[in-house]
Amino acid sequence: MRTVPGATDHVVVVGAGLSGLSAALHLAGRGRSVTVLERHLFPGGRMGQADIAGYRIDTGPTVLTMPDIIADAFAAVGASMADHLELMPVEPAYRASFADGSTLDVHPDAAAMAAAIEDFAGPEQAAGYLRLRGWLTELYRLEFDGFIAANFASPLSLLTPQLARLAAIGGFRGWEPMVSRFVTDERVQRIFTFQALYAGVPPQRALAAYAVIAYMDTVAGVYFPRGGMRAVPEAMAAVAAAAGVQFHYGSTVTALERSGSRVSAVISPQGRIPCDAVVLTTELPLTYRLLGRAPRRLVKVRPAPSALVAHVGVPAVGDHLAHHNISFGGKWAGTFDEIIRSGVLMSDPSLLVTRPTAGDPSLAPPGRDLLYILAPAPNLEKGVVDWDLNGQDYANEVVATAVARLMPGLDAEILDVVTPADWARQGMAAGTPFALAHTFAQTGPFRPANTVRGIDNAVLAGGSTVPGVGMPTALISGRLAADRVTGAVPDPSDTRTILSSGSR
Repeated sequence: MRTVPGATDHVVVVGAGLSGLSAALHLAGRGRSVTVLERHLFPGGRMGQADIAGYRIDTGPTVLTMPDIIADAFAAVGASMADHLELMPVEPAYRASFADGSTLDVHPDAAAMAAAIEDFAGPEQAAGYLRLRGWLTELYRLEFDGFIAANFASPLSLLTPQLARLAAIGGFRGWEPMVSRFVTDERVQRIFTFQALYAGVPPQRALAAYAVIAYMDTVAGVYFPRGGMRAVPEAMAAVAAAAGVQFHYGSTVTALERSGSRVSAVISPQGRIPCDAVVLTTELPLTYRLLGRAPRRLVKVRPAPSALVAHVGVPAVGDHLAHHNISFGGKWAGTFDEIIRSGVLMSDPSLLVTRPTAGDPSLAPPGRDLLYILAPAPNLEKGVVDWDLNGQDYANEVVATAVARLMPGLDAEILDVVTPADWARQGMAAGTPFALAHTFAQTGPFRPANTVRGIDNAVLAGGSTVPGVGMPTALISGRLAADRVTGAVPDPSDTRTILSSGSR
């Protein structure tokens, strides 16, 4: 594995998102002096925050899985996650509603989920689910250490016995076709394939290997931190600071000073910070501008689809809404063609509606609930939508659709809207918060690498590099970046367990 040659005593991490915080904690735990520069006034990166009219809004991801990976970052400096972060299981993990009026609660517990599917679709589908669960668990076992959590020297690094086992269980077949081998009810299939949206590829064409995302939420479970999602980066930053990491907020990096093949200092309006190595978690276009080079690729990188997000205040709804609610439109398959191929808005939207106040009512004023409504949308590279002209109108339509399907007659107040154009103004390539799509040509060693040819001591982290998009992978990318600086070390906890089909 390629690592940074020479001295690595002082490392500057650019960006205090999850990947940057993870890198900082792992580096500090390995004895490095670490300075973190963050352009915002708070940690979190894409896991942003906004306080509007008494609502404490998380503007980034809302689904938290695999908390053991967060715990690893705390353990890197000898801290216990439980002492700094309260995570509550979300039960059900999701509530799915379908165009035919049916609903299905998704339970990580095997027996509870099998019973729910039997009531919903019959005993054959319940039995198929249990077999699917076993397959998803095996998929995770094979992928985690050997692929997801590993640095690659080259594509030849893939040629291992694990690769052969992964191929043998269908990891390189299609995601949806593999799921359909276990469950034939189309509605049940969606529960275990909709996550392809996160990967930026239609489930019909996505590699089955990415079904590991379905393992993370439908088997390992979904959690919510008291205080909202922002509590995760805030706790990580506090623990890092206690471990000696220096943070400079409101500090936008404008240049990297070079000496030969090494970055010698990081420049911001606040001054010059010398470094022995630098970890860049910035958006990919800015990263390559700062470095003054981009990798040579035979195939142009393909960004993932984007999304419109509306943050909405409503009168308290009690148990009428679960924490995470998925409303599937009747034209589910066509959704991917519209947003990925044609670049148009969904004609029959499928929506994620999250109610964070189900986990922590203090995130909204008394008697109110906070909703996060996400509608997949084309990115700016593919799309034909004028978001500055039509974004608010479309947000109104999306919110009206969500209300009509899930909470008829409810008075909804739109607090804030984020469109692909807004993501682009934050520096995200093609206006998508989901970075690069997980096509085969952008998977594993074929994804933009976390090292830079011709620059010895610059390492990348974040969703656009390995291993990919999502909270768990962002955290892992920070640890992989630390490994590039110091060389790999044993897992700090060495206690990760794979949840079996009968446990939580």
